Amino acid sequence: MRLYGENDMVKVGCHDCAGCSACCQGMGDTILLDPFDIYRLTAALKKGFEELLADCMELSVKEGLILPHIKMAGKEERCVFLNEEGRCSIHVFRPGLCRAFPLGRNYEEERLAYFLLEEECPAKNKTKQKVGKWLDTPQPEKNREFLVSWHYLVRRLKEKIEALYAGGAEEAQQTVKNWNLQFLHIFFLRAYSEAADFYSQYEERRKEMEALFGEN
Repeated sequence: MRLYGENDMVKVGCHDCAGCSACCQGMGDTILLDPFDIYRLTAALKKGFEELLADCMELSVKEGLILPHIKMAGKEERCVFLNEEGRCSIHVFRPGLCRAFPLGRNYEEERLAYFLLEEECPAKNKTKQKVGKWLDTPQPEKNREFLVSWHYLVRRLKEKIEALYAGGAEEAQQTVKNWNLQFLHIFFLRAYSEAADFYSQYEERRKEMEALFGEN
């Protein structure tokens, strides 16, 4: 599997999708949202996390950890943000996983790289684009550092949850429930200030969560 950095060129240009919305249908609970996604969605849509949860997001359990994801609706399981023309109504501030597609993320040795999902996008004759330009994310270096930090934080939490259950402790279920409630509150339910830098807010919350599950 070839890995790409943000300065590499890769064939991802899909001619503005040419009316195709295949990657926005039938995705189940796989379009997971991270705190930066929520920060951008709540700011742009002028809705709080709970409001978004009421009509365009859902929660799912991934290896014991509760995470939000974009909701799919109807018989075709279309993303709720697709408009009648099959176009993304939140394209400017769409989630990071949508922004990267047809690139997938690879985390190795605390680095973030990308790989091409060649078969997942049906577009023909794709054009080469620089990865960083394709992602089109503000403050790319800070965003990359955040994504790595978030990935490993989530992974450590899942590992701790797995270890708790494997140990057979009577209080494991209640401890995991408490961790999940705190996790959702710290990173998603508690509103982010639009007037302050997102990444500094995230760092404060990361330290708070780590203290709760014993890493500080």
